[in-house]
Amino acid sequence: MSSQTTKFLKFGSAMVVILLALGYLAYTGVQESKSYYVTIKELRGLGDGAYSKRLRVAGNVQPGSIRRSGTNVNFVLVENDQLLNVVYNGTEPPPDTFKDNAQALAEGKFNRDGVFYAKQIQAKCASKYAPQQEAPAGGTSNMSAVPSSGNSTDN
Repeated sequence: MSSQTTKFLKFGSAMVVILLALGYLAYTGVQESKSYYVTIKELRGLGDGAYSKRLRVAGNVQPGSIRRSGTNVNFVLVENDQLLNVVYNGTEPPPDTFKDNAQALAEGKFNRDGVFYAKQIQAKCASKYAPQQEAPAGGTSNMSAVPSSGNSTDN
């Protein structure tokens, strides 16, 4: 073989190895960041498949169930009379909106001991985003009148 062919084969082989390595890294990165959203009832029905996947589970925080210890929090999620014990061992404290009866989304892994180990928690205070209630009929409105500038064109 000529030296030019040898150089071409070496370069081609190096390119194939690099492309395979990049493909492997991309595939494993996607697999690690992929998470499945399930309800508590669906989580219980997954069987052995629940223990190997990264999952997201939503529910309301059961009143009186929050136990804090630094950035670690134990609590119970409730959804349609289904309960799920959750242990959060994150690097950041839970959000300020994480309170009793708040809607919460826990992301992590379900363990064979029946406890969901969350690495991330998101919480939303439902009352903060609820629309304002309308005034009752015949009642006073809480809207104030906008003062006119005095130069009306309806004269």
